[in-house]
Amino acid sequence: MSKNLKDIIDLNKYPIHDLNSPKIKSIIEKCKSDLEQDSCSTLPDFILPDSLKIMNNELEQQLNEVYMSKESINAYLYAKDDLSLPKDHPKRTFMNRYNGYLNSDCFSENSEMKFLYETEELLNFVSACLGVSPIYRWADPLACHAYNVMKPEGILPWHFDSCEFTLSLMIQKAEKGGIFEYCPNIREPGNENFEEVKKVLNGDRTRVKQLKLEPGDLQIFKGRFTLHRVTKIEGNSSRYMCIPAYVLDPHRVNTPEHSKAIYGKALPIHYERNTARSDGLAD
Repeated sequence: MSKNLKDIIDLNKYPIHDLNSPKIKSIIEKCKSDLEQDSCSTLPDFILPDSLKIMNNELEQQLNEVYMSKESINAYLYAKDDLSLPKDHPKRTFMNRYNGYLNSDCFSENSEMKFLYETEELLNFVSACLGVSPIYRWADPLACHAYNVMKPEGILPWHFDSCEFTLSLMIQKAEKGGIFEYCPNIREPGNENFEEVKKVLNGDRTRVKQLKLEPGDLQIFKGRFTLHRVTKIEGNSSRYMCIPAYVLDPHRVNTPEHSKAIYGKALPIHYERNTARSDGLAD
């Protein structure tokens, strides 16, 4: 199994090991512009084909460990209704979900994806693209670099992420469907913008954009501030994605409720660090 960055990333196209090179500086400026305008940026063919096969194989060998969930959730990743709110409040809109994760604690020590996530080169590159420093690898032991699995008929409804910044690495695309849809920068720290969120949940597509990723593509995404979903998987093949995550707070992990709903369990760390969010936004 490869354990060199040059065996995983196309460093000729994306020399992330040398942030002073003119080529990567140009790429960073484009990413920064994309992220400011659209809350996401895509880098085609970021992962080399051989590494992509390794990632695909390491996931398929552990499919029996994937936690699949069909629990209906709201856009803030909660399954429990809040009867104190008005009936038409976005927090009381629950949507069908059929989606699963190979949790990060299931990854082997020599995992290709785990190795990539733990490199300083990737962290520093993502930080430069976001124009935010410092950022940290997510401390959540279940969710920091999980593989997302969407089987045929799978659907991931409108939601916000718990972590500020997410990478999406397409490993295997669905035959049909599985399209990423998003509403750029619909909320910001201290402003939930519930009225605009409600419009989207009710079917208004004015703010909705689509992104079709191909295997090997990398997407950098401001998932905490951007409402997003994946449309229903059609055909016979599953959609595989790895979602390494970065945060502003090195202490932060998922809430116990979120962890149980999405990753099938909560660990002591989820209870110990279950404090109010500094950005004032709901998970």
